[in-house]
Amino acid sequence: MKTATQQHNQQVRAHILATGQRIMAGKGFSAVGLKEILDESEVPKGSFYYYFTSKEDFGVAMLESYFKDYLDDLDRTLAQPGLNHAQRLMSYWQKWRDTQSFYDCQGKCLAVKLGAEVADLSDKMRSALMHGTAGIISRLAEALEAGAAEGTLTLEDEPEKVAENLYQLWVGASVMVKIVRSTTPFDAALKMTRQVLHLSL
Repeated sequence: MKTATQQHNQQVRAHILATGQRIMAGKGFSAVGLKEILDESEVPKGSFYYYFTSKEDFGVAMLESYFKDYLDDLDRTLAQPGLNHAQRLMSYWQKWRDTQSFYDCQGKCLAVKLGAEVADLSDKMRSALMHGTAGIISRLAEALEAGAAEGTLTLEDEPEKVAENLYQLWVGASVMVKIVRSTTPFDAALKMTRQVLHLSL
């Protein structure tokens, strides 16, 4: 059992991470200084270095926290009762479309926001991104394979390859949505996804 101090420290650390995630989802990594995160989270600078050795260390922890929550949510989506695997997968992509606002991501699209930026800045953060996205692709591949086995979708390539291609399609659509300030790229991604999986739903 954790002591009261350990629970407090865990809560403070989680609060700093959540605050940083919300701010950086809107502004990016480089544009946000530690002072802004600390002021917003109302945590003194000395306390920050108790939890994180550097801004890079904070970035890695933030990405790991983000992907843990993302994967937990994805697991729930891909296990929805009363739906077949094709319906669960389309529910995931529809949810992606609905939550990836091009004005204010509110922490929902951290990988899209930071991917290109931090991959060039920090190898440790790039590795965290690679590990997190690999987890997403792996879960999608499992759902695709299960859907093919039950006959609710059709695959013309290995499940892992199809999952990778579809994830890349949606990441690219997310970037384009930010550029054109319209959800049209998501509509095109949904149409392409249905075509790739030979779905009529």
